[in-house]
Amino acid sequence: MPENYMRRVCDRILQEKLEAKGAVLVKGAKWCGKTTTALHAAKSVIYMEDPARKEQYLQMADVNPTQLLQGEVPHLIDEWQLAPKLWDAVRFEVDRRDDFGQFILTGSAVPPDTSEISHTGTGRITSLLMRPMSLSESGDSDGTVSLAELFSPQQEIFGKCDHRLEELLFFICRGGWPKSVGQSDRVALAQAIDYYDAVVEADIARVDGVSRDPERARRVMRAYARSVASEAGVTSLLKDVRTDGSDSFSENTLRSYLTALQKIFVIEDTPAWNPNLRSKTAMRSSDTRYFVDPSIATAALGVGPEDLMNDLSTAGLLFENMCVRDLRVYAEALDGKVYHYRDRSGLECDAVIHRRNGQYGLVEIKLGGEQLIEEGAKNLKTLRDKIDSDKMNAPSFLMVLCGVAPFAYQRKDGVLVVPITCLKE
Repeated sequence: MPENYMRRVCDRILQEKLEAKGAVLVKGAKWCGKTTTALHAAKSVIYMEDPARKEQYLQMADVNPTQLLQGEVPHLIDEWQLAPKLWDAVRFEVDRRDDFGQFILTGSAVPPDTSEISHTGTGRITSLLMRPMSLSESGDSDGTVSLAELFSPQQEIFGKCDHRLEELLFFICRGGWPKSVGQSDRVALAQAIDYYDAVVEADIARVDGVSRDPERARRVMRAYARSVASEAGVTSLLKDVRTDGSDSFSENTLRSYLTALQKIFVIEDTPAWNPNLRSKTAMRSSDTRYFVDPSIATAALGVGPEDLMNDLSTAGLLFENMCVRDLRVYAEALDGKVYHYRDRSGLECDAVIHRRNGQYGLVEIKLGGEQLIEEGAKNLKTLRDKIDSDKMNAPSFLMVLCGVAPFAYQRKDGVLVVPITCLKE
């Protein structure tokens, strides 16, 4: 059992999934806390990356994988993807035991070779995507406004925000890495830089055994960081990646790098939302570009809090990435997903939180300032009025999620104004 464990939103989700399935796969970016969270729920564990036993474990996984599945349940197999044959062994053992809550698998990457997996695990193994910590989990949001309660008919909110812009910019650059929480500013900011260096120097090549040049990886991630919160296509990214007209970096090569970054959970784009509207409006269907954590973007760009203070336009885009990260964490606990809306007229909604039961909320994200909050509220009301409420539910709430605002409150027009440092699941 980990000491000084920091509560995670997905703790409850993991327990619920263990109660309903034989095994749970906890996947997500390295350093986001998967193993620690899994240990909090597990009764026994085997570490596939243990240097003293790794070769023995891999040989055993090849000749007799069932031996690695012995232990008090839930039994945790950490970094299972190093031995893909374990997947079928777990599935078979779940069938044999015919009981729930038997195994937890953790992994920081999709297995490089799926040919050794013969069954999807449907009905036996369910998955849980874990992300870096939200501001609520890291203790930087006081949680006076609950996203879950915003979906209830009675929306009475109030909260006070004491955080200054400088602190928000620090949170962006620090990120949600558990090892950064509670550290000095220098140590905290170094965690994202170390993560970024590990990705470009090793992880992006190790994921599928394809050799990739670290300098090219840096260029891809810088280009991606400059496209955060946009629908930039591959062609646009490629122009940014190429150093000059003679650069041989091809579109297929770029797609290979992006696929690798997805497989190790570095980038996580937001899909487009397609509502029923009263009038025919051409909607954009491209995904919106985001990193799984905004600090990866700041590390790729080589900027810190002071740099963002001098470039509030970039700060606003990275603030949006941080808010989307938090909304994804909170929405997961509500059986919901986060989408993005934009039509060809230019009307946009930064985040649509859509729950499985059909409820949804519309969210505009603004770093701060009355004028920007007013603009966000106007966009939300325009989109609300376009939605055909005869064919789908009306939105449960309209919210401007902001950075710098003294209070969380409800405006006279019903739009909620909520500082990100007041929000929780």
